Amino acid sequence: MRCPFCGAQDTRVVDSRLSQEGDNVRRRRACSECNERFTTFEVAELSLPRIVKSNGNREPFREDKLRGGMLRALEKRPVGSDQIEAAINRIKKRLRTSGEREIPSHFVGESVMRELSRLDHVAYVRFASVYRSFQDVNEFRTVIDNLEKQPVDVLQPQIDTDDFSA
Repeated sequence: MRCPFCGAQDTRVVDSRLSQEGDNVRRRRACSECNERFTTFEVAELSLPRIVKSNGNREPFREDKLRGGMLRALEKRPVGSDQIEAAINRIKKRLRTSGEREIPSHFVGESVMRELSRLDHVAYVRFASVYRSFQDVNEFRTVIDNLEKQPVDVLQPQIDTDDFSA
């Protein structure tokens, strides 16, 4: 690792620790030339699968698109940015751990619905109305009735990775 202060190539690790989540390593380093200390983070580089759209087109996963959809649904709702980021990270982790190179877009949509149902019911209904293309008020009523009847974790079924055949 090159020193960010003097550019020297020779640095040594002084201390290593796992992050709280356990998915990256924090390293304190010291430069052998200028004796400055700095911190680096080591993270596994994992690629996200490609998304197969309903029309058959394939495109790379775009986190900004996921975040934008969730933020539109959560607009003016009392949900903190930390909660939103945690939900986005859970969705990305679900995509990575699927082990698939390509995933149907409905998997992402259903994952967003699951996370929104946990965060805020109003945001869930907003997203569901667009995602499922509600045509009349009865479809809203059905979703709201389901929200009132069922526990949050039962609301959206777990999607099995066997459903990924495109």
